[in-house]
Amino acid sequence: MTDNIQPIFILPEDTKRTTGKDAQRNNILAAKAVAQTVRTTLGPKGMDKMIVDSMGDVIITNDGVTILKEMQIEHPAAKMIIEVAKTQEGAIGDGTTTAVVLAGELLKKAEDLLDQNIHPTVLAKGYRIAETEAQNILRKLSEKVSPDDKDSLRKIAITAMTGKGAEASKELLADLIVTAVKRVAIEEHNKLIVNLDDIKIEKRIGESTSKSELIEGIVLDKEIVHPEMPKKIINAKIALLDAALEIKNTEIDAKIQITDPMQLSSFLDQEERTLRDMVSKVKASGANVLLCQKGIDDLAQHFLAKEGILAARRIKKSDMEKLARATSGKIMSTWKELSSSELGQAGLVRQEKVGEEDMIFVEKCKNPKAVTILVYGGTEHVTEEIKRAVTDALGDLAAVLHEGNVVAGAGAVEMELAQSLRKFMATLNGREQLAVQAFAEAMEIIPRTLAENAGLDPLDILVKLRAAHDQGKKWAGINVFSGEIMDAWNEGVLEPLKIKTQALSSATEVAEMILRIDDVIMGGSNKNNMNHMPTSGMPPGMGM
Repeated sequence: MTDNIQPIFILPEDTKRTTGKDAQRNNILAAKAVAQTVRTTLGPKGMDKMIVDSMGDVIITNDGVTILKEMQIEHPAAKMIIEVAKTQEGAIGDGTTTAVVLAGELLKKAEDLLDQNIHPTVLAKGYRIAETEAQNILRKLSEKVSPDDKDSLRKIAITAMTGKGAEASKELLADLIVTAVKRVAIEEHNKLIVNLDDIKIEKRIGESTSKSELIEGIVLDKEIVHPEMPKKIINAKIALLDAALEIKNTEIDAKIQITDPMQLSSFLDQEERTLRDMVSKVKASGANVLLCQKGIDDLAQHFLAKEGILAARRIKKSDMEKLARATSGKIMSTWKELSSSELGQAGLVRQEKVGEEDMIFVEKCKNPKAVTILVYGGTEHVTEEIKRAVTDALGDLAAVLHEGNVVAGAGAVEMELAQSLRKFMATLNGREQLAVQAFAEAMEIIPRTLAENAGLDPLDILVKLRAAHDQGKKWAGINVFSGEIMDAWNEGVLEPLKIKTQALSSATEVAEMILRIDDVIMGGSNKNNMNHMPTSGMPPGMGM
């Protein structure tokens, strides 16, 4: 006699659970959907995405990480792929689409092997072996570039901006970017360090991008506080103050009883004298420009104007720090300590109307360690996309100056990796060999996508590329404009080695992690959670 065994529930009844192959397929499907979303944006002929948020705000971009951040993606595995893009953005600032497309393709290739009953941990181990070998191959392939090789640095910046909104003026912008990066680079332990916070990008609407310029100093989105102050000061001596030129309110509630009108008068006179003393101290230090992080009292503004001192207030802390680096001045926490030795220097401080707004230019600084790139564009959306392209190029140059190693783009380096990994595969035994083969094939997704996005036949291009690399042409890549195979190095399509190494490592790690998941448990008590875990079709939240 058999007992009817009662099922035991260990999870809340509205919990959704997917296990085994279903869980793996689901997660791989979600990851592939994310990669597919950004894949069409890759390369010089990549298309843009228009994202409209719940407020009706529009973003038009082909920057991978921007697209993925703005899409409201819910699927947990898809969110892991977005982390790849965010990591790439944080480490370099460019190559986010490459990293995501690689992660998606690694999982797609893994799916075929899972169907052949190859265990996920074997796959993960094989991918790890392939990635280690790929990193070694990349380092051997890369070439050194000197920080003084301005021509190569320009080519790297131009490559980063090709196919983005800034392409029309990429030559001019590349010159500005190279100059800016060289200005702020600091040598530490025989390496050049570029802190990208030292390069401020200000965008202005209503002019052609060709009007963009590099300011040897800082541009402040502020206006002069008093109409009687001078609008232009040559040979500026700048006091940087992190304190208010105002009468302080006491911390405790104080009651002052005044019985005689004369007492009130002397009380107000005392306040005026204090403000006058503050302004006298600023004047005595030799300063003719005062940039203040906090407030400036109306009466103090009047006294400053009478002394011919140009002043601005409520400047952001980050801008104050940039001003200190640009002008070699010190930020003072009290006006009482101001002296000539703490003042910053600038050849010119002026207020100018840019578009609709007044801006203060602190420029012509001597050896500035912080600069501003002023980017112009016809409309808000155009200018925003140019700013994103300039940010990518800055990240590339910072990586090159720090590491010094460069590879050719145009799909050349990925094709060389694929060919080298196929040779390496022959030295392995066991099922890991299949995983390394899958890894090598996944590398070819980059040249394949470049060809597809350019409207070329990907099969023809891949066959020609393989033939060229078999003949030892390690920098053979795709010329997406002519549809021919070219020497990407000679054509000046250069990218930092760090873009490729970072994209490989983060894409492989996330692919391994997703492959090892065989059980997805979705808590159902929270109303904000996803309503269901699909077993087929598009994962929730993945629709554009």
